Amino acid sequence: MQVSGAEAATSYAYKASLIGSAHRFELTEEGLSWHIAGRSGLWRYDEISAIRLSFRPVSMQQHRFRADVSHSGGGRIAILSTSWQTAALMAPQDNGFRDFLIELHARMAKAGSRAELTAGLGRKTYAAVLAFLAVLAVAMAGLLIRALMIGEFAGVLFILGFAALFAWQVGGFVRRNQPQSYSFDRVPKALLP
Repeated sequence: MQVSGAEAATSYAYKASLIGSAHRFELTEEGLSWHIAGRSGLWRYDEISAIRLSFRPVSMQQHRFRADVSHSGGGRIAILSTSWQTAALMAPQDNGFRDFLIELHARMAKAGSRAELTAGLGRKTYAAVLAFLAVLAVAMAGLLIRALMIGEFAGVLFILGFAALFAWQVGGFVRRNQPQSYSFDRVPKALLP
């Protein structure tokens, strides 16, 4: 965070890839200032039409969050909670990301924003994920019953172990990304690091 001028200016930056410059954002008195890949802009807080928060793990970083900010005149920017450090290291920036988003919501509320605030996946996508998981659960239960019937106890242990690992990995994603709306004063804690 940086302090400048009459009001504190909050800034945040991350590298979306190893190649290219960092994506930089700053909350100024006028609005959200952004610099991404040679482009820049300033969106007044009351011109921001929507924010969607989500939990988006990737192979290199299992604890990654994302905020999609949309402008009323078109355009969308993504703000991620991780930054590329090396070819094999993606570093979390939990505190900076959380502080930046909380301050963005506070400034938008102060400006009288009427932005649509949503969290998680879209409703159709979430329903498709749940349907897929239901089909997978039925298939796994069928395999488990078959393994028990033929006495293949090593197979039973494998299926139970795989199911536990899968539930642990995917369960957090599904739980955190449940579709919901929220207000400026109740930003969902599950979608902030």
